[in-house]
Amino acid sequence: MRHFGHISPTVREGLFHQEPVEFTADSPARTLAAALGATLYSPATRPHLAADVAKQAGRGVVSMVLCLEDSISDADVAGGEENLIRQFAEIDASAEEPPLLFIRIREPEQISDLVRRLGRSARRLAGFVLPKFTESRGTAFLDAVRQAQEEGGRHLYAMPVLETPDLLHLETRVEALAGISRTVNAYRDQVLALRLGVTDFCSAYGLRRTPDMTAYDVQIVAGVIADVVNVLSRADGTGFTVTGPVWEYFRSQQRLFKPQLRRSPFLEEGVEELRTALIEHDLDGLLREIELDRANGLLGKTCIHPAHVTPVHALSVVSHEEFSDAQDILRPERGGGGVMRSAYTNKMNEVKPHRAWAERTMLRAEVFGVAKEEVGFVDLLTAGLKV
Repeated sequence: MRHFGHISPTVREGLFHQEPVEFTADSPARTLAAALGATLYSPATRPHLAADVAKQAGRGVVSMVLCLEDSISDADVAGGEENLIRQFAEIDASAEEPPLLFIRIREPEQISDLVRRLGRSARRLAGFVLPKFTESRGTAFLDAVRQAQEEGGRHLYAMPVLETPDLLHLETRVEALAGISRTVNAYRDQVLALRLGVTDFCSAYGLRRTPDMTAYDVQIVAGVIADVVNVLSRADGTGFTVTGPVWEYFRSQQRLFKPQLRRSPFLEEGVEELRTALIEHDLDGLLREIELDRANGLLGKTCIHPAHVTPVHALSVVSHEEFSDAQDILRPERGGGGVMRSAYTNKMNEVKPHRAWAERTMLRAEVFGVAKEEVGFVDLLTAGLKV
């Protein structure tokens, strides 16, 4: 699989200075964590789940979570598990490679049980999403993933979800983060990425952001995101990939504020309609939140609607300017440091302070590609939406 692999090679050639690389479930964890992109959630109870997975893969989805937790009722868990077993058998019988597939479970005991019941089709499983992850709950979850991996003979990843009130409450946050850090570091080979449960954070205070606001406009949530990145996503080799929070909106509602999507990128003939469509579907707020995710150290995003996937991926592509800066900073002859004017002559590149940014940018360039100099996110968005 590869990002933008669903569009034709000819179109890709016209968009990319450096095309996204191909990867598989067996690629290095560092590559997979960066390549998750828009991770699309789906209830495990959907009767045609295998067909849905194939359909979304054809639209550019490379990672999905099949959910047995909050997206279904307590009474539907057993039926959801049975449905997953049937649907995985159908996915396994297909000649097409599926996206990276994760199952979001409720309790550690489900992990080995599901892997055993999946049988041969467990080879299509990339791992598990672990809800309401804390130090006390986390060890049992991660032990269960490791045990299932040993029994099945195939590597399985875990993606803990950070969403409990002790992370939100000021008096318990420091110790909660320290405990999570101890736990995930003890199982570093299992943990692919950390996910943020911002809906649960808001719930603890009876809040819900509107489509005109991003997670970063809700200050109590923004503070938690900042502290999670501070402790768990450092660029010194100890950090994990932390993914962006879910965007809840996918249909038009009455707007309180002016649209946030600037007209200037859409001034070319024929794309003003695209801007209008994005605004009508409340996706202008999503685009702003994606930019703020990256500015705050997050990569990838939880998605609950297929319409969100292409915008996430279009804004994840490295611009030619970013790539040029990163290349200059990482040149071997720059190892001693120093400062230089960028090739675009619009900024200062300082080698030592900007090195970690450059390294992360080059990893993103590997999995999402580098746009040609004249190609912007509107071109990438339009190409992805036409398929």
